Amino acid sequence: MKYPLIALVAALSACASQPPSDVHPVGQSQNSPKTVAQCIAVKWANSSGQTVYSQYIYANETAFDVFVPGTPAPGGSAAIVRPSPTGTGSSVGFRGADSNASSSISQCL
Repeated sequence: MKYPLIALVAALSACASQPPSDVHPVGQSQNSPKTVAQCIAVKWANSSGQTVYSQYIYANETAFDVFVPGTPAPGGSAAIVRPSPTGTGSSVGFRGADSNASSSISQCL
């Protein structure tokens, strides 16, 4: 009974770490997902003067969606910050069409 449960947890963890298919890759960072997500949120908030919302994707501050100011969550334009597949740092993508928002993400990598 214990082995099927371990396999299920491992499979779910692997699926949760993959970004959605409509996400365009922006780059990699050596910083943690939390650090990168906070940097993106601060840059967007400072440049727009609006509130920026971020959402934990799963526990332990390892994956985030940071929503573009003025964009409704959960399906709006967002920076997608996930743990790097190599195990260190972060992988960052962007969902949406706002080129100004996606260009500011690269400043946080």
